[in-house]
Amino acid sequence: MIRWIWFAAGILLGADWLRRSLRTAFGMDKLADVASPEWDRLPGSEEPQPRIAVVVPARNEGGSIEGCLLSLLHQDYPNLRIVAVDDRSTDATGTIMDRMQAQSSDKLRVLHVTELPPGWLGKTHAMWRGGAEIQSDWILFTDGDVIFRQDALRRTVAYAEAALADHLVVFPTLIMQGFGERMMLGFFGLASLLLLRPWKVRDPNARDSIGAGAFNLIRRRAYEELGTYQALRMEVIDDLKLGEAVKKHGLTQDCVVGTDLVRVRWAEGGMGVVRNLRKNAFSLLHFNWWLAVLATLAAGIYQLGPWVGMVLAPGIAKLGFGVAICSIALLYWRMGRQFGLSPWFFLTHPPATIMFVYALLNSAVSSLVHGGVVWRGTTYPLPEIRAYTAERQKSLRRVRNEI
Repeated sequence: MIRWIWFAAGILLGADWLRRSLRTAFGMDKLADVASPEWDRLPGSEEPQPRIAVVVPARNEGGSIEGCLLSLLHQDYPNLRIVAVDDRSTDATGTIMDRMQAQSSDKLRVLHVTELPPGWLGKTHAMWRGGAEIQSDWILFTDGDVIFRQDALRRTVAYAEAALADHLVVFPTLIMQGFGERMMLGFFGLASLLLLRPWKVRDPNARDSIGAGAFNLIRRRAYEELGTYQALRMEVIDDLKLGEAVKKHGLTQDCVVGTDLVRVRWAEGGMGVVRNLRKNAFSLLHFNWWLAVLATLAAGIYQLGPWVGMVLAPGIAKLGFGVAICSIALLYWRMGRQFGLSPWFFLTHPPATIMFVYALLNSAVSSLVHGGVVWRGTTYPLPEIRAYTAERQKSLRRVRNEI
């Protein structure tokens, strides 16, 4: 009897992992590559080109903000303005921004936020302020530690205009250093691809949506139709929620790849990934403890199950678990092609799963202990975020029903 239970469990896990891995491998091949020769051009032959405002919020980014702004100032796109927003920084971020503005006042404008109004998160407020500063046809929301290749905006805007997209996300190229960092980012990338299905976001009949803090490019008229970032003022995972709002308003969303066009080091070391997830992980589960428990159990069964089965299952019952592990290896190989990760990192999947579960529980416990989300020195009360989230979901359901 026990042998048959192991056999059935292995078949179920193996079949589902194989289905998901094949779907993801073929699905990612459907995404356009804006680094290809086809997109080495301006959006159109007419002059002037569409106006772009790049909004760069930064809080205590003194070590990276200069590199980010320099890469934007060196863009070869002709109709570009940059708004750098110093969000209550206590380091040299604001001073560096002011110095760079004095050297490039024709392209760069700096805003200093000294106080955070009630009912706002710091980053969403900074992006809202920046988005309102300059009129444009497009707005690119990015982060203060992102580096852009010189032709990044020219290529991406050319694609967005040709595809008639309202919102475009570019997968950033992750700068990974060290074993632990690669291990955790590899797992995080795999889990994200399984959940988000980026090749489906353009389908108006699919519920899939996407957003990326490194590169959220949106038409201004679409941004204003969403209610600007004022409508997202208490969203912890603001990048994903911007994408969700685009989709639920019936607007056109797209996602592309482009190796080295947009680069970012998302975290420093394996524990750096855990620290970054402290802010976001619990919010993905709507700050619900029951969902956190279920997610922990699901991760343990689904992500660790294949490996446990290969060790403990008797005889032929190992077959399904072996298929699951081969499917996981296929996903790491596919990610390696895209993100420069060795496919052998599939062997680190079990310890990375344990670290991810720890990050999830750490995020939930941190929210409980501090009474809210702690990020960059500011605590945002959990009851206020929950009340806002509930009202926001009702609003989006009304919009979706009207559409």
